Amino acid sequence: MQNKLTIKDIKVKNQIVLVRTDYNVPLKDGSVASDFRIRASLPTINYLREHGAKKIILISHLGRPDGKKVKELSLKPVALKLAELLPGVPVNFVDDVSGPDVEDAVSHLGNGGVLLLENLRFYPGEEKNSEDFIREIIDSTGANIYVQDGFAVIHRAHASTSAVTKNLPVYAGLLLEKEISSLEKITKSPDRPLMLMLGGSKVDDKAPLIEAFKDKADSICIGGKIAADGAVSPADKIYIAEDFDEDAEGNKLDCGPVSTAHFVETAKKSKTVVWNGLLGKAEDVAFATSSTIFLKTLGESPEIESIILGGDTTAFAEELMEEDDKLHFTLLSTGGGAALEFLGGNSLPGLEAIENK
Repeated sequence: MQNKLTIKDIKVKNQIVLVRTDYNVPLKDGSVASDFRIRASLPTINYLREHGAKKIILISHLGRPDGKKVKELSLKPVALKLAELLPGVPVNFVDDVSGPDVEDAVSHLGNGGVLLLENLRFYPGEEKNSEDFIREIIDSTGANIYVQDGFAVIHRAHASTSAVTKNLPVYAGLLLEKEISSLEKITKSPDRPLMLMLGGSKVDDKAPLIEAFKDKADSICIGGKIAADGAVSPADKIYIAEDFDEDAEGNKLDCGPVSTAHFVETAKKSKTVVWNGLLGKAEDVAFATSSTIFLKTLGESPEIESIILGGDTTAFAEELMEEDDKLHFTLLSTGGGAALEFLGGNSLPGLEAIENK
């Protein structure tokens, strides 16, 4: 991110900082089921506290409430989990994004304290990219610095990613900087050979990525339902899985040993591997073999720069990392859609909104 300003380029001491995070996390029985995205926000929060930020106000969305308050999509469980991850730090929550309750919560927040506001998408103004909506939030919090750290939403032209520029200058947080810098290296100067590994089920989602990488990658491999449905390789450098593990009804639900061996062999010859999309129906352990073998190949090979993209793929990696803490990846991206848009060469409103150097 050589041309964009980050929080490392500005003074945050004694400032009230409003941070757009991405806490769109899975919930189960009213609690956070995976804290991956919450933990990803900690470096930015800790940096701001360590550099003297007076108060840190966090905003995010969760799910698709369509501009209505939905109790099951409240961010309160996220605040509770965040408090666990920041022991000794005051972490408060308020069930609104602007108005008297927010003003009161901010006024009672101690130095270095953290306050999480309610789900942005409870309010129509967020997705309508309303200048008035984001201005009300800024006025109610008294924020004088705005930090964009919600990488997963920067491809959306929403109030917290785009319209905010009408009210405050926007700076990148550390998570956003890490994600963009890793992706920029792939597009501009990757360590070669460069391998693109694609899986999943939606061929239309992968087509732009194949187009963007067809001249850039040294090899492209395709597995998952895309391959099982009979995709045909349009070029020599594109290998499509040729054998599959099937269920009793003959449904092709995982890549077979020949294809998996080819994926692994190609990865081991590569210096950089970009992976998006599981290679089989990995939620069923019987059909998670190919994805597991390929992921462990990357995680056990520190010499490979490994970039893992997409919610299902990163969640799968997270699960395996809980079982084996020796696995390591260069980047587990928090934003599949945003990453694919960036790699496809598309403009991202939330990135454009960040101040240039």
